[in-house]
Amino acid sequence: MAISRRNFVMFGAAAFGLAACDGAIMGNGVNSNAAQKIDARVDATRDYLFARYPGTSNLAQTAKGVLYMPLVTEVGFGVGGGYGRGALRINDVTVDYYSATSASFGFQIGAQQYAHAIFFLTEAALQNFRSSNGWAGGAGVEYATPEQGASIGKDTTELDPVVALIFGQQGLIAGATLQGVKYSRIIP
Repeated sequence: MAISRRNFVMFGAAAFGLAACDGAIMGNGVNSNAAQKIDARVDATRDYLFARYPGTSNLAQTAKGVLYMPLVTEVGFGVGGGYGRGALRINDVTVDYYSATSASFGFQIGAQQYAHAIFFLTEAALQNFRSSNGWAGGAGVEYATPEQGASIGKDTTELDPVVALIFGQQGLIAGATLQGVKYSRIIP
């Protein structure tokens, strides 16, 4: 039986959608301990980030808030998507939980997992994030990878009210795409 490319893409997108929904639903059941699991993953991610890239500790201390996303999974084959959950911390105390959902379209193939942290360097940027009904990353956000910059210093953060750091990448996804990420508050 021959499978057309269109059917393969549709099947892959449907399977990914179901997996993402399953991940979102699993943590929201009765007597769930999803909040504790997210907090434990955020603690481990924060500790790894600070140990591996010491400049980020100072950045977190000066930030008005930090959104830690311990694990985001992306899959793409023409059409792609990703999902992850994390926590917003102010003064290193969790105040809200968020999901990150991404969609992409273009020439791409592969899968990857990574962590990221978004540092809100001004009170206005933090309040804009918290008061919005779903916040789209991309416009006005400076994305950096530690491997490219070696360390995050003052010169990296002087001009941007929001800095996102991507780290811990595993897997490979290649191609040129148009992509958007939406962060939404969740109740685990």
